[in-house]
Amino acid sequence: MRVGAWLAGALVVAAAAVLPARGALAADAAAPEEDRLRVADAYLELHTGPGRGYPVFHVAERHEWVVIENRRTDWYRVRTDSGKTGWVPRAQLEKTLTAAGGTKTFRDLIVDDYLSRKVELGVSWGQFKGEPTLKLWTHWRYAEGLGAELTVGQVQGTFSGTDYWHLGLTAEPWADRRLSPYLQVGLGKFRNIPNASLVQAIPTNANLGAAGAGLRWYISDRFVARADWTLYTAFVSDTRSLEYRAWTLGLSFFF
Repeated sequence: MRVGAWLAGALVVAAAAVLPARGALAADAAAPEEDRLRVADAYLELHTGPGRGYPVFHVAERHEWVVIENRRTDWYRVRTDSGKTGWVPRAQLEKTLTAAGGTKTFRDLIVDDYLSRKVELGVSWGQFKGEPTLKLWTHWRYAEGLGAELTVGQVQGTFSGTDYWHLGLTAEPWADRRLSPYLQVGLGKFRNIPNASLVQAIPTNANLGAAGAGLRWYISDRFVARADWTLYTAFVSDTRSLEYRAWTLGLSFFF
């Protein structure tokens, strides 16, 4: 009964986090392929290439429409209604208007590489019920805001040592930001081995449930800092369970 209740609660938490993220994905899928913008300034200068060193060869007048075709670093290739194609810096495009009449906004480019990642490897250190813990994890991002994560950890306590692992689902409702909170639920295994000096100490092997929250901060290049808090539940028997609280700080590398 305790296992069933825990799983039901974990599924509710996961659903609450995943549904908004899936809604955002559906909205992105319904968006038009072409981003059509109207020039709001007196003119929009089109360069022959993506950089200030390339000359201006055409000027789009105010109220003229352009379509974004591609991006290279901080420059965007656009096409005018007359068929002219050239490159425009993001600073100028941010002054254009959308079809709805609002100002066009662009996601911070430094986040783009972070969002395109597929695999992330990390290590962190912290406290597991007051004892030092070290854990390693690998994260696979299969959709924007959704991922699967495998965690392996070890706790070296005063009177016993603990090994644990769990496989979980992570959800980031605001994954397009450099500083992004996330939720996680998972299941795994827990093993506690008492010190040999203890009399009549019995090792513990149990199923493990994990539910937690954390915060990711994309630092730069391919490095991400992470802080998390997790509630672990070890199901020792059908009628008995043990709870452990843990927090860790870590660093990861993605590719």
